[in-house]
Amino acid sequence: MAPREKAVRVEAGALGAKSEELLRYLREMLLIRRFEERAGQLYGRGLIGGYCHLYIGQEAVVVGMQSALRDGDSVITSYRDHGHVLACGIDPKEVMAELCGRRGGASHGKGGSMHMFSPERNFYGGHGIVGAQVPIGTGLAFAHRYREDGRIAVTYLGDGAINQGQVAESFNMAALWKLPVVYVIENNRYGMGTSVDRASARTDLYHRGMAHGIPGEQIDGMDVLAVRDSGLLAAKHARSGEGPIILEMVTYRYRGHSMSDPAKYRTREEVDRMRSEHDPIDQVRRRLLESGAREAELDALDKEIRGLIAEAAGFAQDSPEPDPEELFTDVFVEA
Repeated sequence: MAPREKAVRVEAGALGAKSEELLRYLREMLLIRRFEERAGQLYGRGLIGGYCHLYIGQEAVVVGMQSALRDGDSVITSYRDHGHVLACGIDPKEVMAELCGRRGGASHGKGGSMHMFSPERNFYGGHGIVGAQVPIGTGLAFAHRYREDGRIAVTYLGDGAINQGQVAESFNMAALWKLPVVYVIENNRYGMGTSVDRASARTDLYHRGMAHGIPGEQIDGMDVLAVRDSGLLAAKHARSGEGPIILEMVTYRYRGHSMSDPAKYRTREEVDRMRSEHDPIDQVRRRLLESGAREAELDALDKEIRGLIAEAAGFAQDSPEPDPEELFTDVFVEA
């Protein structure tokens, strides 16, 4: 793929995913949505400490991208990581217990909301420093190339991280060594409380790799089918030895930057418009109904997911806290 001067938007109407695929995407997005809603409730009750950044509204990005990957591909992201952990197949009970700092958590209660980690599922965080995951994701891609294992690294970052110097350095290194990495910019239009047009000279972020010869595409990140198809093409590009590629997913978060953010920098009308016109879950639901699915079946699926999340919340609250001795484990490695 050569660098593009214009954004390329995939038209979902031309994709034609099977109803079974759509149902799977709906299930995975509902799992993330209902999980995050319950996490917000637990945070409000004081059961989740520290910061908590919800993924509500952005579900189509990670679900569509993960559906384009193979077993063994590496994934890394920022501190808004709950959806990514779930999309990697980690049990919701483990994720919720981790949020609550409990022993049964994915990181044994040590990582919390912002620093989950599961290398056995090829998930390498959850990173609290803005943009810090990008050089690490580039390093994961270097490891795949060094081992010649045919795998790729998918590195998620936000529009707020794109202006960090370490991101530009990583792009240069990845292009120089033709590393198998897909950089996924989740452009939810606000870096904390700053809109992208106040932070970036150009608001179409997919072009950021052009100085290094990295191709880029801009995708409707609220459309899981568009994300899936762009992800398949990008993964093929990276896997074939052509080097890195950038996918800018134009998406939107419904909640504030974190649970402590009242989000007064945007209007309620803007949020309501995005929910009513572009919600990723509603889009898939409508497609399923148009293809012959029954509304009662979809309601039953939602009810099932809500039950799973209720079980996860119960497990988290019942799981014991880590032993004090755990403070001294996993601190260093003898190599």
